[in-house]
Amino acid sequence: MSKIHWLGTGLSAIPGLKMLIEKGYSVVVYNRTVENATKALSGIEGDYQIVPFSFEAIEENTDAGDVVVSMLPGNFHVPVAELSISVGAHFVSSSYISEEMQSLHESSVKKKLCLVNEVGLDPGIDHSMSHALVENYKNSKVFSAENQHSFLSYCGGLSDVPNDFCYKFSWSPLGVLKALMSTSVSIRESQIYTVDKPWESVELYPLPMPWGEDEFEVYPNRDSLPFIEQYQMNEGLKIDQFVRGTLRYKGWKAAWADIFSEVDTLDSQEVEERLKILSDDLWKKYSYKEDEVDRVILTVELKVKKDSEVVWHKQFLLDTLGNAKGSAMAQLVSCSVALAVEAVLNKEIPPGVSAAPHQSELVKRWLNQAEDISDHFALIDHLS
Repeated sequence: MSKIHWLGTGLSAIPGLKMLIEKGYSVVVYNRTVENATKALSGIEGDYQIVPFSFEAIEENTDAGDVVVSMLPGNFHVPVAELSISVGAHFVSSSYISEEMQSLHESSVKKKLCLVNEVGLDPGIDHSMSHALVENYKNSKVFSAENQHSFLSYCGGLSDVPNDFCYKFSWSPLGVLKALMSTSVSIRESQIYTVDKPWESVELYPLPMPWGEDEFEVYPNRDSLPFIEQYQMNEGLKIDQFVRGTLRYKGWKAAWADIFSEVDTLDSQEVEERLKILSDDLWKKYSYKEDEVDRVILTVELKVKKDSEVVWHKQFLLDTLGNAKGSAMAQLVSCSVALAVEAVLNKEIPPGVSAAPHQSELVKRWLNQAEDISDHFALIDHLS
């Protein structure tokens, strides 16, 4: 029986790890501090062992056909994937596919190994929602490549109740701060839209919540353009709008004004040092306390027009709070990773480097689990 090698027991790792153990899989858990991992898995019975993390330990314990799961910081993923290939094991992570990871595609295909990435929340469940919407639309009577297509995808990790900062941190703020300095690329009004300062493109975005319409702030992040092909919208479709971005509480832009001002004026030579100081300060002021609850909102929307008339318009909406099973973020990320591990073991994913699967059966499985985890999960037909 193939084993699962789960690397890291941080904040977003535990629910999915528990899920695999409780399903009866044989799991080796690696963590720098064995004591912390032992505490995190307290009360869980099953076929698992906890060992100190090291590349030597992974290599020694891993057999051909096993699955290695990296819940480590992003800079570990490629070295871990390379090690996995060298011992004949599959690899899974929730992170975006980097150029370095993509370069491993040919070697993994030759060895018939899966290197599956982007199977968390965002990226991950958002991909599943996107695949489902596009497939649903293409199977509809109104599908035509000549229609005008508007695609929007926004995700936000939030506190359950807005505070004066309109945000709380569940891990180091450094990643969020660095993201503010990253250029975003999307499509607006059929043109490529590039933004160097994300906060300058913040806009209000209404969501149809069960209690009525609620407004949030959204802005584009990263490069959205590669996902046009990933979602199979590159087949001659006329695209008026295509945006993948971040969602925040209304008032976030105003609350973060001082942060934006400081980030905008940083000298290139002082960026790393100053961001670290700023990160430490924000962590002290706005990190989650042990008994506080987080919230996740994810929405993916596809609107289609023909001659200026809306002919198809559907939207996924997920809204959930953390609970006794773990934070909302941890459950949605790690349980999706666990599904990917099972799909690899069941040979449902082809060899090579890939993102969240697009096959209808697997998409449905991912979305069903997301619905089970969520307090509110809906597919809204705005024309019905």
